[in-house]
This record gives sequence, C-alpha cells and structure tokens, in this order.
Amino acid sequence: MAHRILLVDDEPDILEFIGYNLSKEGYQIFTAADGVEALQIAAECRPHLILLDMMMPRMDGVQTCRALRQLPEVSDARIVFLSALGEDENQLTGFDAGADDYIAKPIKMSLLKSRVNAMMRRVEDPVSELNIDICRERHSVVCNGNETILPRKEFALFDLLYSEPERLFSREEIYTRIWGEEVVVGDRTIDVHIRRLRRKIGNEHIVTVKGMGYRFQR
Repeated sequence: MAHRILLVDDEPDILEFIGYNLSKEGYQIFTAADGVEALQIAAECRPHLILLDMMMPRMDGVQTCRALRQLPEVSDARIVFLSALGEDENQLTGFDAGADDYIAKPIKMSLLKSRVNAMMRRVEDPVSELNIDICRERHSVVCNGNETILPRKEFALFDLLYSEPERLFSREEIYTRIWGEEVVVGDRTIDVHIRRLRRKIGNEHIVTVKGMGYRFQR
C-alpha cells in the first residue's frame, strides 16, 4: 500500500506542483488549502507524512501543527514544515509546536523528493508479532533481526513497557520511574518519546489508552 502524504498550503500552484511530483514517486497525495481543512482531511486519510506551510489563512501552520498533534488518528505522523520563513526563530517555533523537521523554501524538487523518500523509508508497516531481544548494556533493541540503538530515555521507556506486556502503565508512573519524582518535565515529553519509539519498533505495539497511559501489545 502506498504511503499517504498530506500537503497543506494556501497556494494552489504549489499544491499541484508538489503533489504531481510526489505522486510520480508512488505516494498517495491529499491536499488542503488551510489548517482547518487539513484537520478534517488528516482525520479521514491518516497520512504518514504531513508537509505544512507556515503562513496560511484561518489557522496558521503553528496552530495547525499543535492541533494535529492532538488528533489520535495522526499521532504517529511525521509533520514537516515546508515554508519560506527560514529564520532560526521560525524553525524553533515550528519544532516547539511538535514538528519533526523544517524545510526552507525555495527547495529543488529533486532534493525535496530525496528528503521525503528518506523519511518514508523509515516508516515501517506494523507486523503482527515481534521477535525482540534487548541489550541493556548497549541500550539496543533487536527487532525481527534488526538492531536499533536507542537514546537512554527512549530505551528506559521501552524497557519498562516491554517488561510487562499488556499491562497499562499510567503517565504518572512512567514519569516517576523514567524521569524521577524530583525532575520536572513538560507535558509533551512522554508523547514525543512514545512517538519516536513507535517509528522504530512499530505503531501497533505501543498502545495509547486515552486519558490513562500506555501499554505494550505483542
């Protein structure tokens, strides 16, 4: 099945040009002219990647990114700003809103296609069952024969969830056991770590129980 990409921009020519070129790469393309429309379409098509303009009517890119991150249907989607606002301050604002990357316009189509292809190669289709080995010394996870070395906190989070499959861990317990009671972290910290783990281990195996917490599902 082709990976799905949602393009969000208020300029029809840009949507047509980028959409045409990415469709030739084999992707299924959806388009939205502003943030409000993007939220509706994203919930329906569940894109793997969202390319998002910064300056748009009705709802700008930052507002749209934050709203998209609240949608369960696209919680694991990659969100990348594609914007002519290339200053560092705008890029930091985009990352703070929940974006995974920021690409400044103008950009050659060949380079954009290369960037998109690289991101989509890291999107794995879920498998029904995982064969997992973990190495605590290396902070690595061998998943179906493929080894992934995880950052320390990501590994600790995975090790906790995997230690008791199907058990629901509350957000409060995860914060306490991974970050400690004395450490103050932002509300989105755990969400960012969960999203990264899903990309590396598989979307279907780390399950969100809305309003309660997370569990590992084989």
